[in-house]
Amino acid sequence: MKKYLYSLVAVLFSFAFLGETVAAADFSVAAKEAIVVEVSMGKVLYEQDASKPTYIASITKLLTIYLVYEAIEKGEISLDTAVEISDYPYQLTVDRLVSNVNLDARNYTVSELLDATTISSANSAAIALAEKISGSESAFVDRMKSKLKEWGITDATLVNATGLNNEFLGDKIYPGSEKNDENKLSAHDVAFIARRLLLDYPQVLERTSQANYTFSGITYANTNQMLVGGAFERAGVDGLKTGTTELAGASFVGTTNENGMRIITVILGATDGEEFPENRFVATNQLMTYAYDHFELTNFVEAGQTSPGSSIHLFNGREETAPVVARNKMTVVRRKNRQTELTANFKATQEIFDAPIASTTAVGTLTFNDDDLVGSGYLGEVPHVEMITAEKIETAIWPISWWNHFVRYANEKL
Repeated sequence: MKKYLYSLVAVLFSFAFLGETVAAADFSVAAKEAIVVEVSMGKVLYEQDASKPTYIASITKLLTIYLVYEAIEKGEISLDTAVEISDYPYQLTVDRLVSNVNLDARNYTVSELLDATTISSANSAAIALAEKISGSESAFVDRMKSKLKEWGITDATLVNATGLNNEFLGDKIYPGSEKNDENKLSAHDVAFIARRLLLDYPQVLERTSQANYTFSGITYANTNQMLVGGAFERAGVDGLKTGTTELAGASFVGTTNENGMRIITVILGATDGEEFPENRFVATNQLMTYAYDHFELTNFVEAGQTSPGSSIHLFNGREETAPVVARNKMTVVRRKNRQTELTANFKATQEIFDAPIASTTAVGTLTFNDDDLVGSGYLGEVPHVEMITAEKIETAIWPISWWNHFVRYANEKL
């Protein structure tokens, strides 16, 4: 019956927005905080009160999952490493108010626990991984805080590896925290973490895209109802993480790849989500539709191609200047139906270059001039590409070269 109601809401929602393109100035979603970000460039496509830390519930696990993959990359553990389930996370599995899987075997691989954490948001699996990596959940929280500090995120509140309210953790709460504390991050910072996860460990999508999986002989459904087969299915969606607590309400971090552009959406505290948790998926669908209605990826400059104004000044060359080209392709996000031309600024690494210069020598950077910033603009740097010499730049012929050096000597020494 519940799935039927979800499906009915999804169908009604789809008809309501069929063929409708919402103007940017009129768009908003029913949530406490929201943000949409294009993944490759980190450009913000939409922001709604996205900068204030608020409760995030199990969305916390995105950071936990990131640190698990990082520990694997560092060789601290592997996907096949055995993890013994201590009494602390095991006892949580009997609490019906806590999202979990059956851990009666008391010994699982990192890969199995990563599935449980990622797909069904199992809190005990996340704690077990934290204990395996850092010795205790509290020590793992210190690692989480250190990673956020490394990324420049300084206003977060972190008290555990799961996003649960401390009231469920008994005497295992983080030192100095209160019994009813919960993790807090802003939608902006959640998007930053999600983007780092997708860029650094894209293999996570192999797990988050699974609509269901089997753990210890029991089949569990993904909490993400926007995957194929879900009540709010949307083609292209392959992640990422739900979150629900009494304080946080119903939240969701989604990701989809449509028309060659991958985006991340964040909904924190969907309106009336306590009563209708599916509202987070309705709001997410609105965000995704808005993003693809209004923005697209475009190649600004191809590898080996120059850009207007991209040249260097030469000393003792056969010409006074030489054009330079992009080492790699630079892709940017542009608003659809934009009428004005996109531009970029070239900055050389020095004012004058002495010939000869070998081909493919790095000589500066071409930076996209984004005059259509939304909210905070970018989660990272503005798109840019290294510029290089397209071919070897030869010196001037002998008489001119001799004269050039004489003039320089006279100006500098005499």
